[in-house]
Amino acid sequence: MSHNHEHHQHHPTGNIRTAFFLNLFFTLIEIVGGILTNSVAILSDALHDFGDSISLGLSWYFQKLSKKKRDQNFTFGYRRFSIFGAIINSIVLVIGSLFIIIVSFPRLLNPQQPNAEGMIILAILGILVNGAAVLKLKKGTSLNEKVVSLHLMEDVLGWVAVLVASIVMTFQNIPILDPVLSLLIAAYILFNVFKNLKGALKIILQAIPSNIDLGRLEKKIASLNGINGVHDTHLWTMDGEYNVLTIHIVLEENKDLEGLASLKQAIRDELHEEHIQHITIEFETKDEQCVHADC
Repeated sequence: MSHNHEHHQHHPTGNIRTAFFLNLFFTLIEIVGGILTNSVAILSDALHDFGDSISLGLSWYFQKLSKKKRDQNFTFGYRRFSIFGAIINSIVLVIGSLFIIIVSFPRLLNPQQPNAEGMIILAILGILVNGAAVLKLKKGTSLNEKVVSLHLMEDVLGWVAVLVASIVMTFQNIPILDPVLSLLIAAYILFNVFKNLKGALKIILQAIPSNIDLGRLEKKIASLNGINGVHDTHLWTMDGEYNVLTIHIVLEENKDLEGLASLKQAIRDELHEEHIQHITIEFETKDEQCVHADC
């Protein structure tokens, strides 16, 4: 049997920490500004940014936690805790989005003119603060930083929409734009929450990573010299990035330890190309009976 462990390189958490404090600081400004401008759109985005702050905070915390090595409690390490954080964040955003919808619907029937000038100021601040966070995270090289950077870029675009709507309301008396924009923000949040939640649940339920074709992978391994066939293949991901595979390899003929070591290395090389980091290989002869019922 062969075990292979490839450890991730953990990048500094400074970029995510900076983005977290920028986002949290501006969320507090949004809450006050939303109340003062009487804008449910601003308050809706404040809730969105609060969810982003939770997400950034959890990303920061779990990136530090993920550095912990395997122990007697978690033999695969602490990577999967990031999925737990994603689920908590999703629940917070769903509850908040439902609250936005409940508050916004009465405004559709009885629109109230918000302070458009104040909304313009907040929108410009939103673009600047979120833009600064995006630029900070763009300096990072980890996938975590890139994903958070993309999310904050979407926030920048949302603030651009608020800015356009508030400019329109400055010159035209169209107060219904405020609750309409609020509902659009809530719909956008829910769409992304359910998309992310679906991905998190697939990871927890140990589904095959969507970027790996297991059938093609098995054929690729089976085609190597000295291999008669493969079976009892199990593939899952710990956190969407760190993939784990166990596989039974049926040999064409018996090999000595040196021959097995050479074959193991060839299999590892093929699997590493498929972005599989943790590999367990069990060799069997053609006449050997597999002890697992699902072989």
